[in-house]
Amino acid sequence: MEYKRGRYSWLLRPFLIIFDLTVINILAFYYFNFNDQNLYFFSSAFFNNKHLLYIIYTIIFWLITTSFIKFYDVYRYTSALNILSLLVKQFFLFSIVVYAFIGVFRSINVQAFVTLKYLLYTFSCISLLKLFSYYMLKSYRSYLSGNVRHVVIIGNTQGAQELESIFKNKKELGYNLLEKFNTGKGNKTSIKDSFEFLENHKNIDEIYCAIDDLTEKEVNDYVKYANINHCNIKFIPNTKKLFTKRLKTDFYNYLPVLSIQEVSLNEDTNKFLKRSFDVVFSIFIIVFILSWVYVILFIVIKLESKGPVIYKHKRNGINYKEFNCFKFRSLKTIKEVQGTYVKQNDSRVTKIGKFIRKTSIDELPQFVNVLIGDMSVVGPRPHMLSYTEEYSKKIDKYNFIFRHNVKPGVTGLAQVKGYRGEIKNDEDIINRVKYDIFYIENWSLLLDIKIIFQTISHIFKGQKQAY
Repeated sequence: MEYKRGRYSWLLRPFLIIFDLTVINILAFYYFNFNDQNLYFFSSAFFNNKHLLYIIYTIIFWLITTSFIKFYDVYRYTSALNILSLLVKQFFLFSIVVYAFIGVFRSINVQAFVTLKYLLYTFSCISLLKLFSYYMLKSYRSYLSGNVRHVVIIGNTQGAQELESIFKNKKELGYNLLEKFNTGKGNKTSIKDSFEFLENHKNIDEIYCAIDDLTEKEVNDYVKYANINHCNIKFIPNTKKLFTKRLKTDFYNYLPVLSIQEVSLNEDTNKFLKRSFDVVFSIFIIVFILSWVYVILFIVIKLESKGPVIYKHKRNGINYKEFNCFKFRSLKTIKEVQGTYVKQNDSRVTKIGKFIRKTSIDELPQFVNVLIGDMSVVGPRPHMLSYTEEYSKKIDKYNFIFRHNVKPGVTGLAQVKGYRGEIKNDEDIINRVKYDIFYIENWSLLLDIKIIFQTISHIFKGQKQAY
């Protein structure tokens, strides 16, 4: 999750949008002289008001085209060349929109040269204000130290050193480097020092981590801190490596900086759809299945062995947030120790445990996790905490971080493809993450429903990995 920390964007962007739409329609009134023309295309009084129709038309299509090319997404590290590129793209897109309007309403007698003149004057005004606001903010940061973001750098790689130089020398970007921690052996500062500093400075906006200087656990700790304290975390990669598309890449001068990409699954509309489906589906399972299954298993489990019917085990959720994952007890012990994945013919599994594990009934209490918001019905399966760091050594760090950018699921694509349970070799975990990444990048509600039906099919057919 990337938190929006723009100091003035909430004011500047709406102002620029209103200004642009005002210029577009005032100049249209002047150049097109709509009041002297009649439309025959529509007969209603509303559509005969040509200027009103053009205003509505341009507002709709201006907002659509600018959203498509992210015309107003200008950041402090955006170059002037990128802004000019956006202006040229929007000029051509909006030209098509204007000529299309005139082409549809053929009774509007406007010469092509007049239309071009209108477009050129319109974009001259829009460009001037856009560039003026861009350079005004740069000057404000450089000379008045305003519009500043407070940042911290963790690590001492070449990329971290270059970023430090950019922050210190390019004041117009508006980054106030509070501290740089040269972590690792032989350095004066440590990870512990950095967290003490973060706890004492709650005004930090962004944390930049040199990812090659950190272990997976350390990366996880920074991600969790940033999530809890609502600050952005970004990663400074090894500049000799290629960058995955699963992380968003921004360029500060020519230095690449990575941040966790906002996946379509986490967009507001999709989150609402998926969460609504999760709530309805989990309530159905809890009311019509779990309610009576619990009573039966309570008796059977208690008769066979001592211990709780449902046990809680810690798992990593979205953004590495730890939560208690519920499960029907299928083992004689509930203690989790590293390296304790259940193996085939494991002596710890109870008699009833073999059955409920084979049929995946032991996972039913996780629908309570879904209802309270820790999990989703479908998603990457959560790992034991003790395995998170171990698996990360076998998987590209960027992919492993990306995997934790969504809620874990009761079932998932990797599970229905056969990659569940015990990890016997590196290929098992690599393929599991591969399917998890595919699911995240290609999510749809239909894909969730398909995975649910495949899961139900496997429950009745059985899977050789379910033991």
